Amino acid sequence: MIKTAAYYDAVGDATVICRLCPARCRLKDGQKGICDNRFNRGGVLVTDNYGELVTLAIDPIEKKPLYHFFPSRDILSTGANGCNLNCVHCQNWTISQQRVRTMYVPPEKLAEMAGQHDSIGVAFTYTEPFIWYEYIMDVAPLLREKGLKVVLVTNGYINQEPLVPLMKFVDAANVDLKGMRPEFYKKMCKGRVEPVLDAISALAREGVHLEITNLVIPGKNDSDRDLEDLTDFVASLSDCTPLHFSAYHPDYKLTIPPTPVSTMIRARDIGKRKLKYVYIGNIFVEGGSDTLCPACGHLLVRRNHFFTSLKGLSGSKCSNCDFETGIIQ
Repeated sequence: MIKTAAYYDAVGDATVICRLCPARCRLKDGQKGICDNRFNRGGVLVTDNYGELVTLAIDPIEKKPLYHFFPSRDILSTGANGCNLNCVHCQNWTISQQRVRTMYVPPEKLAEMAGQHDSIGVAFTYTEPFIWYEYIMDVAPLLREKGLKVVLVTNGYINQEPLVPLMKFVDAANVDLKGMRPEFYKKMCKGRVEPVLDAISALAREGVHLEITNLVIPGKNDSDRDLEDLTDFVASLSDCTPLHFSAYHPDYKLTIPPTPVSTMIRARDIGKRKLKYVYIGNIFVEGGSDTLCPACGHLLVRRNHFFTSLKGLSGSKCSNCDFETGIIQ
């Protein structure tokens, strides 16, 4: 469905500048932005992805990954075609960098569906939710009215102006912080790291439940300095912010070998110097996805792939030593 887009300037000669994300695409009549969804139609910026779903599924919340937000619960998950970054290593490139068939679901229908199948709400995921801005802004208040949760799984590539009104409706977010180096973002993602750091900081200040994922790519962002700087940034938000190190595998345009287990263990060890909760994903490491109490080491949550067992929680506290874990149930 086509809808007039939010956040753009008309600058004359039927040219528009999109202000949604840091790319700030300048588009002449008929041109599309990098997200492949927003385009100039006669001097008006419109989006053709409103309510157009590429998929709809009930997923465990751990798949997002969110480990400290309603663990073991399910959430209705959906996404749109496109992305406002062009990562050479994209793990979902068939729907983020290509167009696939979609189905239209109006906001009211999605909110109604979210209350079924014991789902806690809706996760906007799989591709980049921020390019679905207008649709999410219409769905989110409906979910809130029903007492349901709004979750974003995002690259964090958005300008502050549109982010501020949106994040007031967001309950939880997992942000994919791809690296800490400007040159990494420029070469590997065709974007900039600074707006991502700003978005993460804004979400944290707003009180959104926040978890961070970093895809560890051999020879690209896996040096000790890379991992230490990333850990330092996450710790500056809170030492209780969960950090997920995810193992890379060859996909899309990047063919270097997969991340070895030894690198993932090294990343976790570096993260644990300053963070209470560090996880290993996308590769099997014994206990790599389990949550232990930072105070006494008691097993709080055991995870085996996406099968989750709550073992040692009393509400949000450790049942053994009463430590406040920050886990939301």
